[in-house]
Amino acid sequence: MLVSIITVTYNSAATIAETMRSVEEQDYPHIEHIIVDGLSTDNTVNIVERYTHTAKVISEKDDGIYHAMNKGIQAATGDIIGILNSDDIYIDNKVISKIVHKFEDSSVQSCYADLQYMDALNTEMITRTWKSGNYKVGSFYWGWMPPHPTFFVRKSVYDKVGLFDTSLRSAADYEMMLRILVKHRLSTTYLPHVIVKMRTGGLSNASVKNRIRANREDRKAWHLNELKPYFFTLYLKPLRKVLQFIKK
Repeated sequence: MLVSIITVTYNSAATIAETMRSVEEQDYPHIEHIIVDGLSTDNTVNIVERYTHTAKVISEKDDGIYHAMNKGIQAATGDIIGILNSDDIYIDNKVISKIVHKFEDSSVQSCYADLQYMDALNTEMITRTWKSGNYKVGSFYWGWMPPHPTFFVRKSVYDKVGLFDTSLRSAADYEMMLRILVKHRLSTTYLPHVIVKMRTGGLSNASVKNRIRANREDRKAWHLNELKPYFFTLYLKPLRKVLQFIKK
């Protein structure tokens, strides 16, 4: 199986080399790494082009990160698609092999795993761990979601459910997983290992104002899918993130 990994970049020169290496060093041989760059003004594209494993580089203006991800999905030719952010890294060189092993079961439509947050400057310093746990029907209603950088799907899933909704600024990944797992009830499986290390930060958690905006977008994600959460669902979602600091 060919695995397409999509990385969206914009002025990512400070971190992109680590991301590129973490893909290049995978022991699974059939990887298509697609870079979608939003016309960076720094050295990002030059750094990317140093890596011979890169399959495609798209460098042009886009309308935001999810629009860029959609470009990557449309360009992908792999059987399985994953998205790795330009400041994230795979934890070791066996990640994609483990993912592919899960998809050897033809009934599996998607797969997810665990994630660690690392200090932005010291990547060996782990600040919190996101242990996903097994998905059950109804999990999303209790504030659950898997970490998007660990979420891999068959290309046929995107063909069925569509692309990211670019009307959402920070919750399009949440909406996509809600659409796949709850609205369409497509199958998923859990890989109980940390496979991605993510730098601390993120748009939805950058400030209280952004957290309020993210909560509104989460509600919109349910509405777009004609689903109705419990009254407490979207309060439990950020609470689960707080608990990750305790359980790390």
